[in-house]
Amino acid sequence: MKDLRFNIDLQLFAEEKTEKATPRRRQEARRKGQVVKSREFNSAVILLAILLVLKYTLYNKIINYSIFMESFLSDYIIKSDLYSLTNLAVLNRNLLLTISGFLLPILGTAVIISIIINYIQVGSLFITEPIKIKLERLNPIEGFKRLFSKRAIVELLKSVIKVSIVVYVVYVSIKKRLTFIPLLTDMDIIEAVKYIGDAIFDASIKVGTALLVLSIADYMYQRREHERSLMMSKEDIKEEFKQTEGNPLIKSRIRQMQRQVMMRRMMQAIPEADVVITNPYHLAVAIKYDSKKHSAPVVVAKGANLIAEKIKEIAMINKVEIVENKPLAQLLYKSVEIGEMVPEELYQAVAEVLAFVYSLKQRREFIH
Repeated sequence: MKDLRFNIDLQLFAEEKTEKATPRRRQEARRKGQVVKSREFNSAVILLAILLVLKYTLYNKIINYSIFMESFLSDYIIKSDLYSLTNLAVLNRNLLLTISGFLLPILGTAVIISIIINYIQVGSLFITEPIKIKLERLNPIEGFKRLFSKRAIVELLKSVIKVSIVVYVVYVSIKKRLTFIPLLTDMDIIEAVKYIGDAIFDASIKVGTALLVLSIADYMYQRREHERSLMMSKEDIKEEFKQTEGNPLIKSRIRQMQRQVMMRRMMQAIPEADVVITNPYHLAVAIKYDSKKHSAPVVVAKGANLIAEKIKEIAMINKVEIVENKPLAQLLYKSVEIGEMVPEELYQAVAEVLAFVYSLKQRREFIH
């Protein structure tokens, strides 16, 4: 029983997510829409932006609305027939222009600020994954679990804190002005409205600022939770490595097959070589010179130990000359890869070997 418990504990430890997310894991999460984003931050910034727009445009909007109402009362109620189709069309158009002039700056500001804030938080991202229909979301049991999950509880606490802050800030702002409320009866209507507007605007700015501070804390919390959700276990990293880099056993098998193919091609090229330069026992380098294809001799095969013996064996069977030259064989083996031309500093030595080989061939042909 103790052994069983010990094994279970080890398995749990092995699956513990203690490693930071890899770039691939982050990219996959981003593709699924799992990014750091605070809705509270969006709301706070949009609220403050709208308040600033209202501060600098509200007075003119009130003037325009007053002019419209004056025109409406004088031209359509007193002087004109309100039920005339022409007058109704003009009234509706002017009413629409007045309301649009009031709402469009607010809506435009909200849209523009929302786009900018989302871009700052998330960057350029367009995905359809979050809006796909998932049947598991319709499962009432899973829905009940989400209702009492840690995330739901945190969201509830955030809402309670936010409402508490808003109520407190509004209460403090109004409390400071309570003594001035009786004085409103002595003010004319314009001054009273301006005073009430300033009080509302002052409270709104304080609420917006408080929410902005709260949203920054929420963003930091969301960032920490996002990083925690992306963390991986050592086994996850191993599996990802296998997926991206390939299974080491498969890669080893592929390399082995590639070496076999290269070896087969190399052995097939030996019968066409002009000479095989040897060490004489440990190294063998086969060289071919075709003036029509290359400007210098080319190494078509090389090898050490058993491969060198195989090269010499094939060369002997196909009557390719084998020349012993220890220094040249070592230099060619170390500095020239298969398929490469002989470097300029070895031209002279290789040329002498080839000249010797060609002279042997000519002598044999003359004898025969």
